Amino acid sequence: MAKRISVVVSQSPSKNPAKRKLEEDIVAGLLFENGIDVTIVPNLYDIKPESTGMLALRQIAGNVVVVSWLFERAAHWILDRNAITGHVGEVLLKNEEEEEDDAEAEHAGDEDEKDRVIDSRSLKNRKIYCLDLKISNRAEDFIDEVKRIHQENAVQIVGLGDIINGGTSMPTPAIDSNLSPDEGGIDQPSIVNRVEESGGRRWYPVIDYSRCTNCMECIDFCLFGVYGVDAVDTILVEQPDNCRKGCPACSRVCPENAIMFPQHKTPAIAGSSDGVASMKIDLSQLFGAPAEGKSAEEIAALERDEQLVAAGRDAVGMTVGIPRRQDDKSEQAKDDLDDLVDQLNDLDI
Repeated sequence: MAKRISVVVSQSPSKNPAKRKLEEDIVAGLLFENGIDVTIVPNLYDIKPESTGMLALRQIAGNVVVVSWLFERAAHWILDRNAITGHVGEVLLKNEEEEEDDAEAEHAGDEDEKDRVIDSRSLKNRKIYCLDLKISNRAEDFIDEVKRIHQENAVQIVGLGDIINGGTSMPTPAIDSNLSPDEGGIDQPSIVNRVEESGGRRWYPVIDYSRCTNCMECIDFCLFGVYGVDAVDTILVEQPDNCRKGCPACSRVCPENAIMFPQHKTPAIAGSSDGVASMKIDLSQLFGAPAEGKSAEEIAALERDEQLVAAGRDAVGMTVGIPRRQDDKSEQAKDDLDDLVDQLNDLDI
């Protein structure tokens, strides 16, 4: 029997009528699709780890499609930080510029030998597909993509005794693979659950561990106690609500562009794959430095000082936690020119 799939629709925090209509049209279009269960939750970024909404999402056992107003990368790593893990599922519905950037990132990754945090992590054996609602205003585009993903996964066969989750908003009885379709299999109509909960808008950094090298520059730079380390000394966002609202400074000093602020107005900071190849360009260009030509680090220091002063503390400028991006040059492999210089030195002339 083929697997069911869960779709999570994350609502816009703005309650814009046009956005609400798109969300509801997508839900309505999936309502009578067999084998697709839908859960409607508030904005993913605003949901707290201990909330009903996040508890609901943790009950999803198999593959999941997340439809939100966030960039794909941001949505994936927001789930990850809340212990909802999985491998990135390939989606075909995406912005054309994003597709080009993904191709550049893949090519750049072939030459990248750095150790990433994700290489040491164990992920749940499932796929998480993230669709960005900003890409299209047509519900049909998202409905068709969800159906395509479901069909792609429908060829997977569930072994005897495997468990499929038949609902998503709260813990539900598991559906055993030896049940007939009428008892809860792939031919069962969709189950739609809506999770309502109140909560304010939030602002905190989200780490992309597929890029993070655990360099610790963010924890050195941030002076508000946002970052910490886990039991194996891996960087994490330990106190997210300590973050100063509107301040993206730490994302500017991250050498791997691994830190996102999903609600920031600048796409590269908000999680767009635009600028994935930023390792090869000047960060001040990527993040839009002012006309006077300040570097990304200088901008970050100014933003941090602004928040320090607002909190009644002293500004520190460029004196604390500013990364020195060239410190590791001595660790790079020697090239032909280095070998030639060594030979000349050996001649002692």
